[in-house]
Amino acid sequence: MSGPSDFQPSNPALKWIERRLPIFGLIHSSFVAYPTPRNLNYWWTFGAILSMMLALQILTGVILAMHYTPHADLAFKSVELIVRDVNYGWLLRNMHAAGASMFFFAVYIHMFRGLYYGSYKEPREVLWILGVIIYLLMMATGFMGYVLPWGQMSFWGATVITNLFSAVPYFGESIVTLLWGGYSVGNPTLNRFFSLHYLLPFVIAGVVVLHIWALHVAGQNNPAGVEAKTEKDTVPFTPYATIKDAFGVSCFLIFFAWFIFYMPNYLGDADNYIPANPGVTPAHIVPEWYYLPFYAILRSIPNKLAGVVAMFSAIIILCFLPWLDSARTRSSKYRPLAKQFFWIFVVVCIGLGYLGSQPPEGIYVIAGRILTVCYFAYFLIVLPLLARIETPRPVPNSIADDVLAKSKGRAATAASVMLALVLAGGLFAGSIQNAKAEEGGDTPPAQSWSFSGPFGKYDRGSLQRGLKVYKEVCSACHSLNYVAFRNLADPGGPGYSEAQAAAFAAEYKIKDGPNDQGEMFERPGRTADYFPAPFPNEQAAAAANGGKAPPDLSLMAKARSYKRGFPQFVFDFFTQYQEQGPDYVDAILQGFEDKPPAGVTVPDGTYYNKFFPGHAIKMPKPLSDGQVTFDDGSPATVKQYAHDVTTFLMWAAEPHMEARKRIGMQVFVFLIIFAFLMYFTKRKVWADAH
Repeated sequence: MSGPSDFQPSNPALKWIERRLPIFGLIHSSFVAYPTPRNLNYWWTFGAILSMMLALQILTGVILAMHYTPHADLAFKSVELIVRDVNYGWLLRNMHAAGASMFFFAVYIHMFRGLYYGSYKEPREVLWILGVIIYLLMMATGFMGYVLPWGQMSFWGATVITNLFSAVPYFGESIVTLLWGGYSVGNPTLNRFFSLHYLLPFVIAGVVVLHIWALHVAGQNNPAGVEAKTEKDTVPFTPYATIKDAFGVSCFLIFFAWFIFYMPNYLGDADNYIPANPGVTPAHIVPEWYYLPFYAILRSIPNKLAGVVAMFSAIIILCFLPWLDSARTRSSKYRPLAKQFFWIFVVVCIGLGYLGSQPPEGIYVIAGRILTVCYFAYFLIVLPLLARIETPRPVPNSIADDVLAKSKGRAATAASVMLALVLAGGLFAGSIQNAKAEEGGDTPPAQSWSFSGPFGKYDRGSLQRGLKVYKEVCSACHSLNYVAFRNLADPGGPGYSEAQAAAFAAEYKIKDGPNDQGEMFERPGRTADYFPAPFPNEQAAAAANGGKAPPDLSLMAKARSYKRGFPQFVFDFFTQYQEQGPDYVDAILQGFEDKPPAGVTVPDGTYYNKFFPGHAIKMPKPLSDGQVTFDDGSPATVKQYAHDVTTFLMWAAEPHMEARKRIGMQVFVFLIIFAFLMYFTKRKVWADAH
């Protein structure tokens, strides 16, 4: 444990400050001279990783808040404009969105490590309880942050989760009304959630300070579960733990960067690229992956109040763990039965996560109930019982003895556990994809796209041809609200010059005004203008198209997806495949058939499409051979049209994709070199300690 510091700065100015505010002594005693158990493994580096992630989330969140508009009519658009128009806004948004998942990924490993090694036992009860409080605050913060983009899943997720509080007897409806700021989820709800989402990370930071304070008072636990007795049992925090944590953080950043630069939508939901619509409920409302185990517990109980109580109890019960497990041996490393039941508990949690992503019906509900019983039985039955009947193996007399008796297979074991965690994460992500995909349509075939993979780039010819198809065919019904004419001359775009973009814009008539006489007028388009919509408003668009307005195409390539199935979604993580949206759009454009197959009928006013969910689509066949003539002599076929306009729509949805992948490669090279340097530095520093 850290005590009074004997640090004396040599600089006169620092001496003057130190006598009045001993901040440097505090830093020295807590982060330099602090005695650290010498047998800590890499699972302990997740504490440093979480500190880094919290700082990163706060920093990116503050910058994003400078550009975000917390209004129900403007929130979705403001997020898109951040990604498109703010310098490196796409990077900030990806870091913050993917950072939330990485934060929870790291905290779950941190918590499971504490469970395995008994870090909740005396004298660290307060340390553990503060950690549970941080976790609860993280869950609240993450939920409120997920609502802010105000997409379909954001809106309906907020509706479903806040409705849970209506189960509270007597006060439930009042609590829900207070959260909503009215009688439904709307603009007051968004404002409340934005304010709290901005505030809670600073509360988390304050509790983290208490958490670290409690850690330094009680001292760190270690894999052996024995307390430090002599100086041989510990090493100074700096440079030993510092350099080891730096290596662990650098490896984690490589994993994090994989999502930021190459898989930004892998853990997200395609429905959230559709603006919130209270009149249209998504086919499957599923929370983010890190809430799925508790969502499964909620749904496994038919009574609403009992389900809510069980869901919150599943978290609160962690606070009582120091008293539920009264075994004197801390580490499961020396408790054979506890070790086996711990890994069974991990499987139960992963199973609950999988079930939480599935429809609440049939075998999924039954399995959810069984695993819910197993979850609570681990804490209420297994741990108290093991404390009485289990005979642990002999524990080392000291940390130094544990270091000398290290198992040679530890590295292999750690590697296998990490592989299991990655596969479990893939199972989570893939099961989410399965749950969120709409049923009823054939699976679109995977296409070959020039923009796929780590080195993918847009085909300039295809972009220009796709723009022509959009202008001559699609623009009659579909808008492109988030794309400006100036974007046509941006780097990574169709490759037009500014003069060509200006000439293209001038072909359009833009409604402007009012003028000095108070009248609206039309003028030629300018590069600063956005593509004009074909209808003055959504009602006019719906009236002209059989009662349903054609969707905006700006984000269509990211707002549509389909299930890939097991084990393909696991391979997608490693191959960086994220082209489900383009595959789907291309398939829909080519999937029209003049006559439905035998035995299949579609309602009047709809058309048969073998790839559309339910097969009945309101849109008539938009493309036919010879409809558009290309200047470069490309085939005037439906297949070519579909491929080109889909490529163009992918660029419209991801205009900075080329910059993202190019910068990503540079970051990867830097991080890999940095990780190697940290590794060899760590070996050098720890050579004598081992």
